[in-house]
Amino acid sequence: MAESSSSGLTFKLHPLVILNISDHFTRVRSQLQHPTLSNGGEPCPPPRVYGCVIGVQKGRTVEIFNSFELLYDSATDSLDRAFLEKKQELYKKVFPNFYILGWYSTGTDAQESDMQIHKALMDINESPIYVLLHPSINHAQKDLPVSIFENELHVIDGLPQLTFVRSSYTIETVEAERISVDHVAHLKPADGGSAATQLAAHLTGIHSAIKMLNSRVKVLLQYLSSMQKGEIPCENSLLREVSSLLRRLPAIESGKFQDDFLMEYNDTILVTYLAMLTNCSSTMSELVDKINIAYDRHSRRGGRTAFI
Repeated sequence: MAESSSSGLTFKLHPLVILNISDHFTRVRSQLQHPTLSNGGEPCPPPRVYGCVIGVQKGRTVEIFNSFELLYDSATDSLDRAFLEKKQELYKKVFPNFYILGWYSTGTDAQESDMQIHKALMDINESPIYVLLHPSINHAQKDLPVSIFENELHVIDGLPQLTFVRSSYTIETVEAERISVDHVAHLKPADGGSAATQLAAHLTGIHSAIKMLNSRVKVLLQYLSSMQKGEIPCENSLLREVSSLLRRLPAIESGKFQDDFLMEYNDTILVTYLAMLTNCSSTMSELVDKINIAYDRHSRRGGRTAFI
């Protein structure tokens, strides 16, 4: 395999493609539940996943925006073509400007068997690209474990053969992707647990703290009410401590707080009303269109005019 490509194409890879491939591999590995060691005591190879990458090509620049999964038949070492065509048709309805640029898989390096899948996609794209994700974690590696390969025709042992050549790429992001990646990075737990578990534990802690604060405020209120009614003796030292505690709390019963609160409340109600009016207007417009269509059909028969 050649070291680098000589096609002169510029590849731009979006983070969504990397996330999709990583998610695909993680789900397949968790569902298969492969043992870590084989019968001979050697580590089992991780499962491989397959899919298509889609995007646009403008001149010599190829931009990979998204990807979708494919079904792989291990018995025939081929992709499910009917499933591929169906997914292509569905994605074409949502993303009419995107085209199938190639395919993706997981592994340490491009293999000779991958060329068979590569050739099978040449009727869709005459020069497909191959995106390979290395699923193993290497803390010493600073670069992304993603490689992009092209195919080139080389003469080997006097015979022309297609081989994979490695191409360089850059990471390209849009505003929505930058926000999503930043959000995922902040949700990543430090202890290795899942983000959902960490969020659930955080919310549970807040709920328990508020519940405990509410119960203690009720006990304090009941004690002061009983002291005011004369049911228990008055203790000045305790009243001073209660007064000092209340002074530490933020004063929310002020005119400015009420004005700000009412302004925020009115803005929220106004937005809600506007959304309801927009929905009602849209529904009414659809109803009027249907009535006009119905009256137009009757007018052709009996000479009636349109409703509106």
